[in-house]
Amino acid sequence: MSEVIKHGEVNPNPQGRANLPPATMDGQGVIDAYHDLYQVERSFRMAKSDLRARPVFHHDRDAIEAHLIVVFAALAVARDLQTQTGVSLKKLVQTLRPLRTVTIDIDGHTITAKPHTTQDAEQILAKLPPVAG
Repeated sequence: MSEVIKHGEVNPNPQGRANLPPATMDGQGVIDAYHDLYQVERSFRMAKSDLRARPVFHHDRDAIEAHLIVVFAALAVARDLQTQTGVSLKKLVQTLRPLRTVTIDIDGHTITAKPHTTQDAEQILAKLPPVAG
């Protein structure tokens, strides 16, 4: 049921337009929930632009669910990296994207070319747990 409040009328719902009884969530709880929603939406906007993501169109339920799982996993990893390093996703991507290690095997001879790391990259990497391997 949707309720329209015309300009100049008093809102018949004193709790606001959320239509939640105060026992379910008080006013501050509603504000906090909207703030959390804003943060999630902001994260998706940043992630899409910072990671140069393009729109993906899926037509069947399995593909849509798989896509959402990948998106949420990427968002979780991004948020964890931001929390651990104190660096924005944009800065993380700009700083760490160029880092590539290449291993070449020619006739049983293995050559590993490691990237040149900048001071910014070293500071970020120092804040992360070591990679096992």
